[in-house]
Amino acid sequence: MFVDSHCHLDFPEFAADLPQLLAAMREHGVTHALTIGVDLPAWPNVIALARAHPNLYATVGVHPDYTDTPEPTVAELAALAATPKVVAIGETGLDYYRQEGNLEWQRERFRRHIRAAREAGKPLVIHTRAAAADTLAIMREERAADAGGVMHCFTESWDVARAALDLGFHISFSGIVTFRNALELKDVARRVPLDRMLIETDSPYLAPVPHRGRRNQPAWVRHVGEEIARLRGIATETVAAATSANFFRLFNIEPEAHVPA
Repeated sequence: MFVDSHCHLDFPEFAADLPQLLAAMREHGVTHALTIGVDLPAWPNVIALARAHPNLYATVGVHPDYTDTPEPTVAELAALAATPKVVAIGETGLDYYRQEGNLEWQRERFRRHIRAAREAGKPLVIHTRAAAADTLAIMREERAADAGGVMHCFTESWDVARAALDLGFHISFSGIVTFRNALELKDVARRVPLDRMLIETDSPYLAPVPHRGRRNQPAWVRHVGEEIARLRGIATETVAAATSANFFRLFNIEPEAHVPA
């Protein structure tokens, strides 16, 4: 049994064949998936998916790359996080790779998400790219450890992973860990404790080997688990069981709830 802890099933790339994607999940033993909110105008589509499919869940948040979009308030995020089937706040964080200039607006947005997560009692889904030092500093300043959560699609060093683990966060690996040249990330995947690890697709992006270059989908999270098992010299079933249990515990979901037949 696998779980895809981060995907974007509301994106237009999936609009034409969602039933087939859900069927593929079942065929590959992927029982649940978490559909991630990236901005407020699109959020109704995210929660609609979660409501329509018992094994899908949702988050609410505004991605750090989104500039021309309404800024959420702490109160607004906390209120939306109370919606049934919303299990986390995010995707939030910092991204200095695509944005330039004065990025204080991005840092302030991140702070509001952390405050909302603490107020709502929901974990955070954090994105960081080319901004690890500031991400960790803001997490410490805003007491993100009180909410907990996950560093999604992790691509940083072991030192960054260890700092996030020290704050009580989980580390999630995507298809990038299957890429041949991702040597440093493979080392991190060997070292992160199994009880603090999640796996994801971030679909439609970052398809794992052997599907690299194609549109990703939740069914292929299995390949991420298989690669981590290979790196650690353990059974794939061990990785599947641990990462699924971590998902249910972190997001406060009953393991047996809404498993499709």
